[in-house]
This record gives sequence, structure tokens and C-alpha cells, in this order.
Amino acid sequence: MKEIRDIKALIAQMTLEEKVSLCSGLDTWHTRGIERLGIPSVMVTDGPHGLRKQRASSDHLGLFDSVPSTCFPSAAGVASSWNRQLIQRMGEALGRECQAENVAVLLGPGANIKRSPLCGRNFEYFSEDPFLSSEMAANHIIGVQSQGVGTSLKHFAANNQEHRRMTSDSIVDERTLREIYLASFEGAVKQAQPWTVMCAYNKVNGEFASENETLLTDILKNEWGHEGFVVSDWGAVNDRAKGLAAGLELEMPASYGEGDKQIIEAVRSGQLAEKKIDEAVERLLSVVFKSVDSRRPDIVFDIEEHHQLAREVARESMVLLKNQDNILPLAKGGKIAVIGAMAKEPRYQGSGSSQIKPTRLEDISEELAKSAGEGAELLYAKGYNLDAEELDADLTAEAVRVASTANVVVVFAGLPKRYESEGFDRQHLRIPANQVALIEAVAAAQPNVVVVLSNGAPVEMPWLSSIKGVLEAYLGGQALGGAIADLLFGDANPSGRLAETFPVKLSDNPSYLSFPGEGNKVEYGEGIFVGYRYYEKKGLAPLFPFGHGLSYTTFSYADLTIDKKTLKDTESLKVSVRVTNTGLRAGLEVVQLYVRDVESSVIRPNKELKGFDKVELEPGESKTVTFKLDKRSFAYYDVEVSEWTVETGNFELMLGRSSQDIILSETVTVQSTAVRKTVFHRNSTLSEVGKTPLGKVLVQQILANLPFAAAIGSEHEAMVKAFMEHMPLRGLLSFSGGKFTEISLAAMLKKLNDE
Repeated sequence: MKEIRDIKALIAQMTLEEKVSLCSGLDTWHTRGIERLGIPSVMVTDGPHGLRKQRASSDHLGLFDSVPSTCFPSAAGVASSWNRQLIQRMGEALGRECQAENVAVLLGPGANIKRSPLCGRNFEYFSEDPFLSSEMAANHIIGVQSQGVGTSLKHFAANNQEHRRMTSDSIVDERTLREIYLASFEGAVKQAQPWTVMCAYNKVNGEFASENETLLTDILKNEWGHEGFVVSDWGAVNDRAKGLAAGLELEMPASYGEGDKQIIEAVRSGQLAEKKIDEAVERLLSVVFKSVDSRRPDIVFDIEEHHQLAREVARESMVLLKNQDNILPLAKGGKIAVIGAMAKEPRYQGSGSSQIKPTRLEDISEELAKSAGEGAELLYAKGYNLDAEELDADLTAEAVRVASTANVVVVFAGLPKRYESEGFDRQHLRIPANQVALIEAVAAAQPNVVVVLSNGAPVEMPWLSSIKGVLEAYLGGQALGGAIADLLFGDANPSGRLAETFPVKLSDNPSYLSFPGEGNKVEYGEGIFVGYRYYEKKGLAPLFPFGHGLSYTTFSYADLTIDKKTLKDTESLKVSVRVTNTGLRAGLEVVQLYVRDVESSVIRPNKELKGFDKVELEPGESKTVTFKLDKRSFAYYDVEVSEWTVETGNFELMLGRSSQDIILSETVTVQSTAVRKTVFHRNSTLSEVGKTPLGKVLVQQILANLPFAAAIGSEHEAMVKAFMEHMPLRGLLSFSGGKFTEISLAAMLKKLNDE
């Protein structure tokens, strides 16, 4: 039962030293308490796709000897489910496991944008798209916190690489920061109110995230209304006093008194107001006591039930990328060659602080055998050494021999642990050379080849044209074996869709020229054109587009309707479409809604994801899917007025199966209600002035009286017209033959600005 407490009165009883002590960790995983005032110490621990709680005999880095917990698929896969309800259920399970282990806050989810497919931690992040990312993060948070356990939305902000992550400086223009990198966090904060937000290691535009008042206070707290506290990433504090002043309430892990000294000195020297400490402690205690009041000490969870949920999440997270000649689902009872060391030594999670000790781990080969059906014969060949790069001729020969005797071959391939991890970035998009050689050799001997990939991020596929099927299994968690078997043999229908673009080659990626930067500086030169926004704008074909994924059934879209053709930007718009399963199997379809500003005065993407839903349909069944669009669905971030702005005009609504597979479209007109007065000056151009009614008249009068206006020949007309359009008003002093003076310029500007 929630106890009524007067937190301000409690703070009033504390000494300065006691208040400051609460702003640093007790050790690696616990907050400090004050026994005399009844303030407990609570535990936080790593996530986000499982509980990584260390035993009491933990190392100071916090990486080893954790208790068993359910290892769900990592975020790269979960986001590919595009299923809000499913990730919420996963969050609820995580929350129950935290309650069973007396954990107050689960550190996650990670909402950083996948700027480059090379980022070593991309497996822990959701998407290249901020809308999809924020929706997945919000529902993860809602699920966990429904169980009385907090979350820590991370890593805030612009933390998009592992290379020099503790010192790198992300140089990002304000519009890009708002539209891409902050938007990924914004929706999650506003929808789900995570108990804590974790600030990143890196600098943002020259200032450490841990000391960035604009991010931590102005935007997160004041603008977005975050009610919880900000915790540092472990070791992310540069200057503790500056950090606290900026809005960083809790330093983790313990700095063993060093941070406390800095804060106390700053208060006593007058550099830091004690009121800031009081505000920080109030936020901290609000969360601590929320955890205490939500404590359910008798809770237990069903290990098998959570394992089956992990299998369900894994099934929906996997993406069928290619299915030539309908090679999948596999016929039951056949002769199947299973090739690849990863079939016996599965890669089911990423490496680093999110590494979980699973309650159990399914054996892929065993699960395939269970699903293959009566009379089936499964043959196995190792094919390659997982810890090597070079081709093993004997293993390859054995694999080719086995493949040639089977009806179909399933090759298990992907990225070994050493290829991607927290702490370092990948150098290329290739899978190991021995795996590539194996796939090519097997495909030369057997026409029916399916490749199952286990990886946390996109890979190049030079062998794609020589094989018939590709199942992207991502890092599927402890139940990946059963999930893969369910999908390969058709006991479940693939429904995952890519939450990121797969490029043909690394150099196609928009961040290629500036990732990971030079020294400690990384310029986000591609601006808002991250992921599919870039490929679409440039007309560059990816290997697989954002939103892509195949099914064993087919779906049709019809009856796209909107509740109004014209609306103000203060109104919402309802968009509906009827989706029908036109195939022979039950399946889930991900309906994706993109929006395009038909004509804009600012540079904008060709389309942006603004809505999605996942709908389950039996054969022949139809359902209506409805979306609600608001101002943000049509807006861009206007840095001149520091607000989201909609320009009056037409917007195209596009419904489809991926960013490149648009089925239906409709156009609406949105009217801006923004009152924005343009202030004209001597460097305003004639074309800018001519956009106002009075300005148009004045410009026409000026142009008609130019001395050379009547003498312009047709061959120079276009050149002169362009020259005049972009001429600043001050240029008329030189080209009006003395008819336009500083006095008349001042008078004109007064008229325009008084209008």
C-alpha cells in the first residue's frame, strides 16, 4: 500500500552532505539510502531484453555472474515485429522478473537511432526511423512499468556509435537533432513517462550530454514534461557539479565521494544553489519511494510461460527477406541438409552490458527435428569454423556432399560474437569469408538453398542471387530454435518487417563519409536523411528496403478513406483502409502509413513514416485499419522560431507494405494556423518580398521602372529574371540608375514591416 510521505519535509531534515550523498550511487548497482530518515537503497540493473542482475559477488564493471532470466530477442528484432501489444507483453514479463529479484529499475530500452549499420550496439536499438523507435520504446516502458518497476530510457542523446563513445562529440544541426535523434526519445517520454532517463557518454555540439542543460532540463524536463530523474550512463560524468546544475540527478556507479566533494564545494563557493540539490533529491526520492510502494515481495513467475512468450516474440521478430519459387515453408517429411556451425552454436544475443544468462537455451537442430514431421531425415554438416575466417576445405567438401544428397538445404550463417558488440563498431558489413565461400559452394551443388541469418545489424549478401530463400532471424533470444523451426516449416507465418534499411554495400549508407568521424569529432553531415529517407531521396536502390518483409499468404488493400479533404493543422485526420487476406493461410500484415509534403519551401524527405498497425487475418477475412494523424504528422522543425511548423499545402498519404511498396495514396490539404510575421531587411530578396500582397505590388513597380527593363532581349530574359529574383533589396541601389536610394529603401522596409 502506498504510504503518504512529505518528501519536501524529509529533505528539510537533511544536512547538505546527506542530500548530496543521494545524488551518487552506493556501488555499481545500488542507490544510496539514509537509514535515520527511512530512505532505502534500491537496485537498478541492466536490460533491456532480459534481466541482468549480478549476484552479490559481482565484479566492479558489472559484467559477470548474473542470475538466470528470460532472454528475449534484442531490440533490432523486436522492432521488426512492429507489434506494440507484443512488446508491451514482453515488458510486463520483464517487470515481473524484476519484481521477483527485487530490482527497482531495469536499464533500458535503448532508443538511439541507427545512423550507420556499423554501430556495434545497433542490436540494442530499435530503428533508423524515430517514429517506429519511439512507439516501440514507449510500449516497452509501459509494459515494464505496469508491474511497478521503473525503466531507464537511454542513451540521451545522439549516441550513435561505439568508437570513442566516452569522448566523441556529435555535431548535429538543430533541425536534424529535433526531427531524427530527439524525436526517437520524445514520443516515449510523453507517452510512457519512464521513471528515469539515462544520459549518454558523448558530447552533443561541444557539450557533454551529462552537462547539457538544453537537453536535460530545457527539453527533457521543461518541454517534454519528464517527471522522473536523469541518471548518468555508467562513468559518463565529466564534471559532477556542472552535471547536477544541468539536470543530471544521479551519478552511477559510485564515485566513492569524489562527485560529492565537487558538488559540496560548488555549493559553498556559491557556484551552485542548494535549491538545485533539493530539486534533484526530490526527483530521486519520488522514484525511490514509488519503487518501495510498488514492491511485490511474494511475486513469482512461470519460467516456461515466459520462455513461450520469448518464442512468440522471436517468431514475430524474424523477417522473411526472400522466398523465390515459394521454397518456404519447407515440406514436412523430406530430406533436409542443415549446414553451418551456427545451427549448433547459436548466436542468440548481443555482447556487452545487455548479455543475459538465459533460463534455458533451445537447440536449433533439435527444434528443426521436432518440426520436420514424420519420416523426415535431417543431415548435418558443420561447414565452417565459427572462430575462424579462412575456408576449411574438408568442412566445405563435407557440406557440399551432404547438400547434394538432400531435397533442400538450410544454411545457418551470420555474425560471430567478435564481429559486433558494445564497445566497438564494425569495420564492414561482411559476414566471415568462410561463410560466404560455404554458401556459394553449397548453392553451386544444390539449387534449393535457404539461408538463416543470425546477426544484430545488416550484412552484405553477395550470394543472394544464387539462393532461393533468406530468413533474417536477428538475435532471437533463448527460444530462437523453436521460432526458426516454426517459420521454416510453416507452423507459423512470418510477419516481421525490417525496421532498418539493408544497403547493397557499405558505401551506399548516408553516413559513410563521416562515420565514425575524425578524432573526437563526428559530423552528422547527412542531416535529416538517415536510413530510408536518404535512399528514397537519392533514388538509390537498397538490398532490402525499410519495412520490407514477406509472408506465406497475400493481402490486398482497398477503400482508403479520410474523414476530411481539408483540415487546419490544429485538427486531427482519420485515415482508414480495408485489408483483406487473399491467400490460403492465416497471417499478420503490417500496414504502413507514410506522409509526403508535396511542395515545401524547406528540404524534406520524399516520405516519412507516420503510422503503422499490425493486423491478424484469417484467409478471406477483412479488417479496417484506422490511423489518426495530427500536426506533427505534417510538420517539420523550424529552427528560426524553435517550433514544429506545418506549411499550408497538399500532403500525400501513402499506404503500403514497405517504404518502397506503396499500394494506395490520397492527397489532403492542410492549412497552417501559424502566425509568423516576416521581418524584412536590406538583404531580403525581391522574391521573398514579393510573397506578401504589398511586397508583390512594390516589387512590380520597382521592376517596371528599372532603366534596362525594356531593353532586355528574349535570349537574356531568363538570366535577368533569375538575377532579379534573388537580388537583395540593397542591390537596387546599384542597378536602378539612381532611382532607388537609401532613403527609399528605408521607406520601403518600413512599409513592408508595418503591413
